[in-house]
Amino acid sequence: MSRPERSPSRRGGGRVAPIDMDNERETQKKEQEQRRAAAAARAARREATRAARRAREAQPVRVADKHDGLVRVTHWAHVALLLGLILTGLAIYWAAPVFRHAPTPGNPRGDYFIDAGHALASLFGVPGDTRYWLYERTSVGPYQLANALRLHWLFAYLYMVCGALYVAGLVRGGGWRALMPRASDPAEALAMIRYYLGVVPHALSRKPWPHPPVVGKYNALQRAAYLTMPLVGALVVLSGWAMHKPATLGWLERLFVNYDGARIVHFTCMAILGSFTIPHVILVIADGWDTFRSMVTGWSVRLKGTPHA
Repeated sequence: MSRPERSPSRRGGGRVAPIDMDNERETQKKEQEQRRAAAAARAARREATRAARRAREAQPVRVADKHDGLVRVTHWAHVALLLGLILTGLAIYWAAPVFRHAPTPGNPRGDYFIDAGHALASLFGVPGDTRYWLYERTSVGPYQLANALRLHWLFAYLYMVCGALYVAGLVRGGGWRALMPRASDPAEALAMIRYYLGVVPHALSRKPWPHPPVVGKYNALQRAAYLTMPLVGALVVLSGWAMHKPATLGWLERLFVNYDGARIVHFTCMAILGSFTIPHVILVIADGWDTFRSMVTGWSVRLKGTPHA
């Protein structure tokens, strides 16, 4: 008698039931989906890491090498020393003015500072003798020649030490490179002049006025000013020595033609240094908080990878 055939719905004989095949396919499909999901998650994590890195690189970062410590210290010391030199220098100038006109009533020496003092005192309604009104407010005072000379040379020696340390800081920190003229300076200077002329009107009207792009530590106007001022300071020192030691340093006096020539150069250069302070402060304010902070802390906030020299 022959054996009955086994039902296809039952296990046996090495054959797989259709239900088991469906389960296996379903399992494989789930495993593939899980692998794809894991791969997609890994790719998403890698992309998120790259995006975070790009975001960090685009964010402003602290840079500690904008201004060397010596440059910062001497910058602020220079302000106090320059004030002392001006106050004592004008008291010396009172004793022998170099800029004169013909004698007039009340001003037999023809001193323009006395004329300016008369005019300002009259403007403010100051009564009495106002011949030395301006000297009394912008110097250590008239009739103080001996004291003024002693103090002036004290400040002068400190000023020269300050200048030498400033140069040393520029060399040590590499800041001198940022002061060198560049081929792009004329175009950049025009852009900065346009920006400075428009920053106040646009601020008052509350309209955006973007800062021109600056490649490096300084813009073209700053570069020109910061290179010129040390040269003017050097002229102040040289002309001062020419006046102080005309017999010993006759060759130096002759570089300024004569003694009065040295006095004119000395006075003019000091006027340039003193008058530079006001626009310098105004332009620093216009340029932004970061410019001021960098001269105090030494670091600046800028984008990573941008040139800074």
